[in-house]
Amino acid sequence: MSHYDVIVIGSGAGGGTLVHRLAPSGKQVLLLERGDWLAREPQNWSASDVFIDNRYVSEDTWYDEGGNAFQPQIHYFVGGATKLYGAALYRLREEDFGELAHHDGSSPAWPVGYDEFEPYYTQAEQLYQVHGARGEDPTEPHASAPYPHPAVSHEPRIQQLADDLQAAGLHPFHAPCGVMLDEADPPNSRCVRCATCDGFPCLVHAKADAEVLAVRPALTHPNVTLLTRSRALRLETNATGTAVTGVVVERDGEQEMFTADVVVVACGAANSAALLLSSANAAHPHGVANASGQLGRNYMFHNSQAVLALSKEENPTVFQKTLGLNDFYFGTDDFEFPLGNIQMVGKSSADMYRGEKPLQTRLAPQRTLENVARHAVDFWLSTEDLPRPDNRVTLRHDGSLQLAYEATNQVPKARLLAELKDLLKHIGLDEHHLIPRHAYLKNDIPVAGVAHQAGTCRFGSDPATSVLNTDCRAHEVDNLYVVDTSFFPSIGAVNPALTAMANALRVGDHLLARLGVTSHEVAGVH
Repeated sequence: MSHYDVIVIGSGAGGGTLVHRLAPSGKQVLLLERGDWLAREPQNWSASDVFIDNRYVSEDTWYDEGGNAFQPQIHYFVGGATKLYGAALYRLREEDFGELAHHDGSSPAWPVGYDEFEPYYTQAEQLYQVHGARGEDPTEPHASAPYPHPAVSHEPRIQQLADDLQAAGLHPFHAPCGVMLDEADPPNSRCVRCATCDGFPCLVHAKADAEVLAVRPALTHPNVTLLTRSRALRLETNATGTAVTGVVVERDGEQEMFTADVVVVACGAANSAALLLSSANAAHPHGVANASGQLGRNYMFHNSQAVLALSKEENPTVFQKTLGLNDFYFGTDDFEFPLGNIQMVGKSSADMYRGEKPLQTRLAPQRTLENVARHAVDFWLSTEDLPRPDNRVTLRHDGSLQLAYEATNQVPKARLLAELKDLLKHIGLDEHHLIPRHAYLKNDIPVAGVAHQAGTCRFGSDPATSVLNTDCRAHEVDNLYVVDTSFFPSIGAVNPALTAMANALRVGDHLLARLGVTSHEVAGVH
């Protein structure tokens, strides 16, 4: 049995970023990752392998509320979900931190405001090399610094789209994205500006993911240890349940125990809840940190729609994810409730169409599908999902994960799509041919499309209604923290990764103080 100062379970946007913050402290840190390093291989950039064959999707089996088995679209690698995310790194709007009225109810206020997160958003943008332009998006919150890198330029067809939207009185903006791209000095640029950033692993490690920019740098410090293929099975506590005394890990078929002064869970919203539920004991009969009964509840993920519109002219764009639109984020003149965010999604291809609709495209000539792809302009729409106690993670009798979920805000979701259709009529795109992009929605099975999941260990000031306190420490377990998107009380309508990264840095500073590390000892960590 080995002892550490800190054990972090999960190496994604939350866990990987936290370890990066702790690494220069000299404290002994163990990072546990149930997956392995994602191989750099030609299949990284193959639409067929990634979207059709699900090469990088886990083999997990989860169950819905009715007991029906499904394969969750989840990824276990060093870097977690960031290995295949689109690196769209948005801040939540300042209003998202307060209570917001929605069509189906209210999203609750966070126990801390945007101002507490702001400096950590700035640090996260610097760490993950975010490209963007302040002042274009009228909904953007105030920032203490410019983006660390200039916005990624639009390719001609997307620039035309931006111009057309602006001419229609809207406010398109350069989407904030994390890539190692230097347009002013291409030879110095790791990014080759390909079409495979969104939803693919990056073969050249040019995507700003947690493995490349957080975990690998952390491992240069001798006090940081990474164990891959190491699944945390349960947490052990002392007899009174006030502290975690050990983490039981399955590694290469064997079980072993690790101990630490502080244990941090960052397995993803569903799996973090499942781990704490599976750790039930005499002191915590309903799961560790579940005195409130809120553990596993309030599961959220965005009401997302991926669609393509057919352009009358060809769209030769390669790197398409450069444009966003938030004019409908908080509603419209004739609809008082928030609708959400519109942004571009990765460019579609003929191979994706065959994988999405094999029967319908079986007799279609390849040249026909390629022609559709040449004219396609692809959009991603996100509407806020609301926390509901009955949308929850539980464990079945055999310990497997069960996910009960019923969508919220379906009317705003439909209204957002209608707003997009109305726009297309005026900007040279065919609003009658908005085709669902099932590859991105993973065959349009809502409960299986677990990207952007959040909320199962919400933080708050009241132990009766929340799992974690404002430092993301479990109310009743002194040395247990959770730093993935589980802590979200609400999810907003923009990609959650940057908020998870910022929060990990925020909690990291709290842990450094708890461990007695001075700012001098971590000089350069910021």
